[in-house]
Amino acid sequence: MASTSNPELNTSRNYRQWLTETFDGHEMLDDELSDSNLEHREPYIGMEFESAEEAREFYEMYGRRMGFTIRNNRTRRSLKDNSIIGREFVCSKEGFRAEKYTKKETRVFSSRPATREGCNAMLRIAAKEGGKWVIYGFVKEHNHVLNPSKIPPRRSHRIAFCEDEKDLKIRELSTELHREKKKSAAYQEQLQMVLNYIEEHTQRLSLKVNLVSNNLRELEYED
Repeated sequence: MASTSNPELNTSRNYRQWLTETFDGHEMLDDELSDSNLEHREPYIGMEFESAEEAREFYEMYGRRMGFTIRNNRTRRSLKDNSIIGREFVCSKEGFRAEKYTKKETRVFSSRPATREGCNAMLRIAAKEGGKWVIYGFVKEHNHVLNPSKIPPRRSHRIAFCEDEKDLKIRELSTELHREKKKSAAYQEQLQMVLNYIEEHTQRLSLKVNLVSNNLRELEYED
């Protein structure tokens, strides 16, 4: 398959610098951003999408057209709020099967044919300011034969990519839990103050009762 080499930006600093140099001071043409013919196009560095889900669906459709399937590989999270700011999608033949599965002596059934062949084809996207996502890494070359006719039926990309919604829900619940913990700590502090006040007041009343009792005894003895 013909290939084109594209620079890979492996660090956040390099990516931010590239993003600024590429997009600062000018806008991309409207027809470049139009998705009307998105499924017939090839990925390229700087290609934009409205969401990470849209980027994954595009790469999946591209793969099916070319003759390979994809899977989610890595995610990169923000150090500030733990939100996902980068994703990597790879060819399903990326990597190799672990030796513990290929050389298992106690195996009852014969092992399945290896599906991973160390393919390096991948697509990396990163979040831009404003909510869009941009391709900043793309390896087109595959080390295996591509055959579109052997691609299995497509499963729902909604199922394959529901982690975005899960991640958002987890962040919302974590924030709510943190807020409730702070409220609970404040309530506990106030309750402790009330208990301390009651204890001090009880001690003062007890002293007064003892004083009154002693005075009454003294009066009784005088009589």
